[in-house]
Amino acid sequence: MNYNLLGQTGVLVSEIGLGTMTFGSGEKWGVFGGLGEKEAGLLVDQAMDAGVNFFDTANIYSDGRSEEILGKALKSKRHQALIATKVRGRTGPGPNELGLSRLHLIQQVEASLKRLGTDYIDLYQVHNPDQVTDWEETLRALDDLVRSGKVRYIGHSNMTGWSILKTRGLSQLHGLHAFKSSQAYYSLAAREIEREIIPALQDQNMGLIVWSPLSGGFLSGKYTRDRQGDTEDRHATISFPPVDKDKAYAIIDTLQEIAAARETTVARIALAWVLNQAAVTCVVIGAKRPDQLQENLAASGMMLTSDERLRLDEVSRLPIEYPAWPFLEGDDSIVRKHPGSGGPG
Repeated sequence: MNYNLLGQTGVLVSEIGLGTMTFGSGEKWGVFGGLGEKEAGLLVDQAMDAGVNFFDTANIYSDGRSEEILGKALKSKRHQALIATKVRGRTGPGPNELGLSRLHLIQQVEASLKRLGTDYIDLYQVHNPDQVTDWEETLRALDDLVRSGKVRYIGHSNMTGWSILKTRGLSQLHGLHAFKSSQAYYSLAAREIEREIIPALQDQNMGLIVWSPLSGGFLSGKYTRDRQGDTEDRHATISFPPVDKDKAYAIIDTLQEIAAARETTVARIALAWVLNQAAVTCVVIGAKRPDQLQENLAASGMMLTSDERLRLDEVSRLPIEYPAWPFLEGDDSIVRKHPGSGGPG
């Protein structure tokens, strides 16, 4: 297992982390796995034996049951694990049982600590932005949680590039603990974060934690133009995350060719592509069974050749959008004007 620095924290995290959305059940969350304590505990042990030290959950996964199961699985190994959980989603029917207000953050950190059976959370992440709470309110509350020792570091998830820069600026302006990492959806079939989010993270020396690197299993190898998986697969029940299937099938065709030439699997090549991206700190994988977990763990340390990377880049690259396209030809093709005259256009 390889390890990477989490931003500028000095903390080393395994390049593959275990996601726990498959832990627990319920009407909404059972579709993602429905694993009980015994099955989940075996996966946690298997991951740790392979060198995984990063475990990702959220307060809303299986209505808190995921945190409970993870906490029990790590109880005797807490000092060896980095636990990341999230806050923002609805936790009850009340008007204040969601969001990033100081009220909700403090309530939820206490609830997560209790369910996890620990007295501190290594990485406390904002699950999604809150459209009604001022960022300064949220950042001051998170700063208090870090200063109290209940949280070691803070991060966020599903943020835009401009909001990443804004929150970092607010933390610096007010002398508050700043976000150290961002968790985002990234795969060969979903490269949108390359436009604004990755440049923002690299500019700020922040860590990038990737969720759903196989696009909800669509790039696992069980989906092809001629085979659509089976009725128990996630995409047969819920299209999450959404996938442009026409483009994804072209990507899968190339993955199959590369995998066949290397005598390995489509999933390993797809994961290796994400792991080979310079901005990526940790790739969070989920699993229902030990064989699935082993298959994904085998991608750690796999290096793609320059030719393989080029082929995958060509079949998956994003269309060029404004304001990038006016400058593709190079500076010599742009009509330069004097300052104040309006510039190229």
